Amino acid sequence: MIEGVSAIGSASQSASVRSPQSSPAPTEGPSFDQALTQAIGSAIDTLQTGEAVAIQGVEGAAAPMKVVESVMAAQRSLQTVLAIRDKAVAAYQEIARMTI
Repeated sequence: MIEGVSAIGSASQSASVRSPQSSPAPTEGPSFDQALTQAIGSAIDTLQTGEAVAIQGVEGAAAPMKVVESVMAAQRSLQTVLAIRDKAVAAYQEIARMTI
């Protein structure tokens, strides 16, 4: 156990000796705006699909299990969007409370 801990310590020491040129390049990915737009678009699609399948279920065109699955997926999407909204509002309130 102690040998494993000492190996971690020597690895962190050797990592701090490396030159800045050897550090990996940051990966490119979607911006926050793009990721948020994609997540909201996906949630809207899921809600619309759930609504359409629920209507088909009422008409008798869809199996009850499919209706339950799509309604549950829509509920999960709605809860996710509400959680994101709550976090955004809490962050805004935190920034508003900061003294200048």
